[in-house]
Amino acid sequence: MHTANAFYKNFSLKRVYYSGYIPISNDTRLPIIGSQPPLIRENRLYQTDWLMRFYGFNVEEILNDSNPNLDVDIDPKLSWALRNLDQFPVDINNADYRMILRVPGIGVTSALKIVQARKFGRLHQDQLKKIGISFNRAKHFIRYADSPVQLKDFEAGHIKGVILSESNSKYLKVPSNQLSLF
Repeated sequence: MHTANAFYKNFSLKRVYYSGYIPISNDTRLPIIGSQPPLIRENRLYQTDWLMRFYGFNVEEILNDSNPNLDVDIDPKLSWALRNLDQFPVDINNADYRMILRVPGIGVTSALKIVQARKFGRLHQDQLKKIGISFNRAKHFIRYADSPVQLKDFEAGHIKGVILSESNSKYLKVPSNQLSLF
């Protein structure tokens, strides 16, 4: 990811492509792997790349000395949010566009719709769902006009567990022995 970041900055590349290593010959000088790399690895690289190109993240925010690898079980945006709980909850009715983009479950199009819609009044839960955000994911990181009163702050591990229990990712239906390749 650091290399891709350097390519974007130094060579004005528009896009970098990623692919898992798949041997193309029986040359003994090449590394031998028992099976194909799990698709989740490639998917996480593309998600991170997307965050850098369209969401305004720096590579150092996603990958750094204390977090040198991408999480297998959660996407990089959620991983960043769980490591930076001090920046949440984000008040949807007051936050700037850049901060709304950092909320897990809110994409570029939805963030623009939120900024435009709040010109006409405070946004409520049903309006946010109609805008198209992934409300079950975002609700842990936002406040809105009819937010329930939060009596306690949850830990990152608790939020992660709740989100994973509600998730239906096609990428996490990989045998656990493949996940160790990451």
